[in-house]
Amino acid sequence: MSARETGGEPVAADLDGAATPPEAPAETPSGGLPEDAADGSNAAVTDRADHLAGAAEALLRADELYAGYVPGVNILNGADLYVKKGELIGIIGPNGAGKSTLLKSLFGLVNVRKGTVTLAGEDITNLKAHSLVSRGVGYVPQTNNVFPSLTIEENLEMGAFQVPGKFKERFEFVCEIFPALKERRKQRAGSLSGGERQMVAMGRALMTEPSVLLLDEPSAGLSPKLQDLVFIQAQQINKAGVTVIMVEQNARRCLQICHRGYVLDQGRNAYMASGRDLINDPKVIQLYLGTLARA
Repeated sequence: MSARETGGEPVAADLDGAATPPEAPAETPSGGLPEDAADGSNAAVTDRADHLAGAAEALLRADELYAGYVPGVNILNGADLYVKKGELIGIIGPNGAGKSTLLKSLFGLVNVRKGTVTLAGEDITNLKAHSLVSRGVGYVPQTNNVFPSLTIEENLEMGAFQVPGKFKERFEFVCEIFPALKERRKQRAGSLSGGERQMVAMGRALMTEPSVLLLDEPSAGLSPKLQDLVFIQAQQINKAGVTVIMVEQNARRCLQICHRGYVLDQGRNAYMASGRDLINDPKVIQLYLGTLARA
């Protein structure tokens, strides 16, 4: 959300504890070290060999993507990504690195000029958003992600328009993760706070029973307390069986909860490793995390 949170308590409960790091994944790419990593950095540098080895059994993968908004100008310059079923993947990096562009390229919102996007073995490069939703890809944009004139329930109905017969079933599933949505189902989304709207947006994306959920900076503009809630909810969604790819400016919190993280720089993969490895790596801290990793 672009608007800053203006106060009020979050409508969802369970803020007693902060989000906790997941168990270390069974596999982490080995990778090489940065050429200048004289400090003993342990973070894996992404290269084609690492990507190809890890992506062999991926649910969703992107290979050497080149994409941009202006003809002749690329924001992505050969970016790779893969996510296996059940993973929670974080994408971090400096402003302008191409994080949101990568997510939008996966969802058909930015034209891929070169490279491929594959879902469960099917080439879905540059398919329109509605086709991707029908194939099990959900997307939550950073801004303008609810219908403000509609109620919470009507927003969720809009999310289920492709599966109308499953509304009741999916509504109950969503409300298990976001119980406050059920309690306030008749309230207009335009009257909600930023954190509450984010819940509605994520809930609506879950209505179609996606196998992969793409989250574009879900904590942006929220207070620290509500940011924590968003990360807890992302973990809950993942634990409920949904594979998650999350782009985040709050790099530290993102790396704390993700199984693997990607660091993008100038539209390319700079590092790829487990969240724990990245958040503790001196070179990644120096170049990309700064004081965030020490907070």
